[in-house]
Amino acid sequence: MRRKQDPGRPELPPTAWAVLGLLSFPGERTGYELKKWADSSLRFFYWSPAISQIYAELRRLEGLGYAASERSGPEEPRTKRRYAITPEGRAALAEWAADTAEAGPPVLKHGVLLRVWLGHLADPARLRAMVEEHVGRTREGLAEVREARARAAGASEWAFPELALRWSERQHLAELELAEALLADLDGLGAAGRTGRAAVPRQGGGDAPTPG
Repeated sequence: MRRKQDPGRPELPPTAWAVLGLLSFPGERTGYELKKWADSSLRFFYWSPAISQIYAELRRLEGLGYAASERSGPEEPRTKRRYAITPEGRAALAEWAADTAEAGPPVLKHGVLLRVWLGHLADPARLRAMVEEHVGRTREGLAEVREARARAAGASEWAFPELALRWSERQHLAELELAEALLADLDGLGAAGRTGRAAVPRQGGGDAPTPG
């Protein structure tokens, strides 16, 4: 059920809510620390904003009263500004997070699959190498997700981020399975071509393999 938005709540981009979400966990953090936390959490299931985006959103959130900051004292060799969420920011974030209708469906933009779709223009060996590279990157990503899970495990304040990382681990495992199946499909397509398989007939009498 979609909740009625507070008319006083400003319309913010997802990046702003993500940065505010990073601030909702215990502790005060600098922009650099928020970037590191995003890289070890958010990027595995959503995306990690650039450091310039983080600082821009921190300024916006502070202007709205959703975040507050203070500079470090002279005891630190380098001056730092640390940010924390305000009660108003936590209330606005809780309202936004409860509005499930705004979450929308997941968006898949798979660059490797786009190139496989254009495989009739590609060298078969290069195309297969591209998918193999994708398998390697996915294995590396899986290892990083598991490292992040290990860091979050056992800490009650990270219980929900750990659930998201657990989902990301399953997603990486599924991506590995799909990529390895794709390699088998490419091999099968190559074998069929070598045995002189007849071309697949066009559907619907048009120029594309689509109905109508």
